Amino acid sequence: MSEDVIDNPQASRYEIHVDGKLAGFAEYGNRPGKIVFTHTEVGAEYEGKGVGSALARGALDDVRARGLAVVPRCPFIKGWISRHPDYEDLVAS
Repeated sequence: MSEDVIDNPQASRYEIHVDGKLAGFAEYGNRPGKIVFTHTEVGAEYEGKGVGSALARGALDDVRARGLAVVPRCPFIKGWISRHPDYEDLVAS
């Protein structure tokens, strides 16, 4: 299974494609120096297969590489960060 996470700034979301097919997305808004995650969805056929986790990791790794902070308003992203303390430094205070 091939997974690719990309930023789609025109749609204001990170997308994960599995074997070339859109499998999920994490919507965001931009603020100065911050990305505000507002909503995440994974297709029903991909639930329980680690696709949501791969999406969160890929999006947050990109945010880190861009030197931005995160405001996790989306319950999925917020919960994922709480289970992965190595990403807590990204959360804006």
